[in-house]
Amino acid sequence: MSIRIVFKNSAFKHRITEDDIRWAFNTAKYDALVEGFDNKYLLIDFNTKGNLIEVMYSDLGDSTASVFHAMRCRKELLLLLPQ
Repeated sequence: MSIRIVFKNSAFKHRITEDDIRWAFNTAKYDALVEGFDNKYLLIDFNTKGNLIEVMYSDLGDSTASVFHAMRCRKELLLLLPQ
């Protein structure tokens, strides 16, 4: 199933590109609801250059994600990745 991605301006604050975010969505190693939130998801995967990034988004329904945050993955989040 293909997901439609829309972007908030804040998604590019840390210079992660749209292509990098789309790549991460297509190959996600981790994608889950953030504990304590109803509609805030964390996705972790590699960007197009092989660097781990974290992406946060909201599910808008109808297979649409609204990305509002993306940056190099913080070390403390690496524990979430499957071993």
